[in-house]
Amino acid sequence: MNDFLPYVVGIMLLIVVLGFFNERKTKLTYEIALMLFSICIGAVFLVAYYVIDDHDTSILISDIITFDLEDYLMKGVLCYMLFAGSCHMQLRDFSKQKRQIGVLAILATLLGAILYGGAFYLISKLIGLGFSLPVCLMFGSIVSPTDPIAATSILKKFGLPEDISFLMESESLLNDGVGVALFVCFSGMVTASGGAGFFAVFFRELFGAVLVGIVVTALCFYIFYKTADVTRQIFVSILAVSAAYLLCEKFEFSGAIASVVCGVLFSALRKHFEENGKEWHLEQFDVFWNIADNLLNSILYVILGLSFLRIIRTPYIVLVSVGAIVCNLIGRSASVGLSTFIMGSIPSGYDRKNFIKLMTWGGLRGALSIALAMSTKPMLPDETYKVILGGTYAIVAFTTIIQGLTMTKVYNSIKASVKSM
Repeated sequence: MNDFLPYVVGIMLLIVVLGFFNERKTKLTYEIALMLFSICIGAVFLVAYYVIDDHDTSILISDIITFDLEDYLMKGVLCYMLFAGSCHMQLRDFSKQKRQIGVLAILATLLGAILYGGAFYLISKLIGLGFSLPVCLMFGSIVSPTDPIAATSILKKFGLPEDISFLMESESLLNDGVGVALFVCFSGMVTASGGAGFFAVFFRELFGAVLVGIVVTALCFYIFYKTADVTRQIFVSILAVSAAYLLCEKFEFSGAIASVVCGVLFSALRKHFEENGKEWHLEQFDVFWNIADNLLNSILYVILGLSFLRIIRTPYIVLVSVGAIVCNLIGRSASVGLSTFIMGSIPSGYDRKNFIKLMTWGGLRGALSIALAMSTKPMLPDETYKVILGGTYAIVAFTTIIQGLTMTKVYNSIKASVKSM
């Protein structure tokens, strides 16, 4: 507890100073700027670690390297980040694109994990890592799901067509359950443990989470509807998503999906009662969750950037990074391409080629993938674990920074191509 305030001050100092510098000078997308500049600061810390013979500096860098991002996310703030990202989405919009969303969230994620795993298996043989196929498939399940936090906080700023934007956000919000089910199955193969098959795990993760989300929201929304106190309404929403996530942790359902269900249902019920004459005064509610979303995302991207200190020591880091990024692009484009043959009509008048290009370059990865990679530590040899973590971080950094920075240019070229058809 004695270290809590210094950490808060340090993180908030970086968020404020880096954000202000970006606002006045570089004018990059906010989240990208935080991660990019934090990586640079992490590099400076690393140099200082070897150059400066100072006990306090060594302790600071050691604390950053050993920070438990998995615990921070999975047992801390993930549910609130997902609720904040989904509490303004409309349930009726899901029904309009349910086939497309379902195919991308389930089939594309499954195909992506298998294709990525197969490609990385070949690369591991070429560079002498000698990973087994189950380990590579587990790696594929870690990096295959697109990240809802990255998608909702970055992609929505590029002026994408409404249908395409909603499809990308919805896929990212729902495909983590598939990724977790795949991860459980492939990690079971790695550890040679028995257990339920993919579909049993998937249905438990998905339907258990949906049921918990519906029941908890129904109970909490009664108070939300009846109370006239706006502050209490905010407290009710915090209670709902916290309780849903905690229950899912207890029963081994997907807490992430339950959080999304709570957010979407709160939005849908608000809209329903509003259309039936209910007068809401929810400006403070919306402001609260917008600020919470911004703050938690800012903390996350700074921590991700500083995690550079841990990753730079990974064995074969350059070869692993290049191989992981190439496999990611192959796996994502191929899985989306195959999925388009059964997903029905492509939204916003896109042809198959441009749709695949957009979904591949817009398929950002984030801290969820890194948290899953960190959870493999007990089941893998130390060097293998470091390679998996390093490859995951390379993909997250590449998709967030490189793909994020070039997304406007890629989207403009796609838009020009679509208009000329």
